[in-house]
Amino acid sequence: MSSDANRIDKRKRRDHRVDALRGLALLMMLTDHVYSDWLNRLTMRNFGFADAADIFVLLAGYASYLAYGRLIMRPPPAGGWRVAIHRIVTRCVRLYLFQLILLFFYIALTRLWRLRWDVPIDFLEPELSHGFDWFLDVVTLQALPDMVNILPIYILFLLSFPLMFWLLRRSPYLLLAGSFILWALVNLDPAINLPNVIDSDGWYFDPFAWQFIFAIGVLLAFMVHRLGGNLTISGRLRALCVAVLIIGVIECFPYQLYHLPDLRLFHLRALADKSSLGPLRIMDVLAIFILVQSSSWCTRFASSSPGQILAVMGRHSLEVFCLGTVLDLIIRLGMATFGTHWPLQLVSNLVGFLCVYGLAVWLDHHKYEAALMEGKSRAEISGGDGASARQDG
Repeated sequence: MSSDANRIDKRKRRDHRVDALRGLALLMMLTDHVYSDWLNRLTMRNFGFADAADIFVLLAGYASYLAYGRLIMRPPPAGGWRVAIHRIVTRCVRLYLFQLILLFFYIALTRLWRLRWDVPIDFLEPELSHGFDWFLDVVTLQALPDMVNILPIYILFLLSFPLMFWLLRRSPYLLLAGSFILWALVNLDPAINLPNVIDSDGWYFDPFAWQFIFAIGVLLAFMVHRLGGNLTISGRLRALCVAVLIIGVIECFPYQLYHLPDLRLFHLRALADKSSLGPLRIMDVLAIFILVQSSSWCTRFASSSPGQILAVMGRHSLEVFCLGTVLDLIIRLGMATFGTHWPLQLVSNLVGFLCVYGLAVWLDHHKYEAALMEGKSRAEISGGDGASARQDG
């Protein structure tokens, strides 16, 4: 085989690392949202400054570039600004409908559960626990309770993507500088936020701060795409990334849960605030992404059977996230009513994983069958360069 053919074949072989990393983030979110789940002790929030939400938003920006940025660069009628903006708006409408379904399910199930078991449950804020005054606040995204507050920021980021891409086309530094200044303003004054009627501090994920990690994802996709799908980093940068992660483990490990002496050296948690996206969170998630995207071992793992279990969930992240949120609420209600005994936790975790994985497999099969009906070849369906260009988080 000629060198040109080798390069073509390499481009057609799909890189599943981003999909697998996003699938892993979804699984961690599934357990992180159930505060009594013992698996919480094993997720990345106990071993670093960032958590699964940071990865989720970073990769949303990454995939948005692949899905819409490259679409804008295609000539009409198959691409261009009009086609890309139409798809972005369509996606945002879908996200909004999913958000409303989650919110209504959240409110209805919690109320019905209280009536059936008559147990004190503090999952639902007082503003949503009775009457119908909350309806307008819910449909206008001014009432965002715990667990169902991340899709709205993604809607805002997608709507702002055309502006981000316009800045990127003029200069990547222009996008980076503009996004950084907005993030810095929020960290100087946390009052810069959108209103949330159930939290006087505003949206838990402050969109004016979290847009920075989304924009970084867009910039990373731009860089990786220009480099042919791989990051090539120096030994010094790799060592720096490893050092950042090691410091994160030392500073964030829950020593008290294991009755161990506290080994923290600097007590840096104040620089990792989640709502305003503290700087150490950005460093942590960037170190993870750089190491994964420059690792040949991660490439092999993502193509292996365990890696594909994660990747198939990452390819259908919206549906998997929404089902996971529903399951989280049911599990939290169940544990609040029947206790947190380990058999219940074991069954809940196993059933939760099987449900989200089963949904992802079914969606993948459905997508594959639909593509075959459109006349696409097996190579076209399974090919790609980097993360799925059709999946935007």
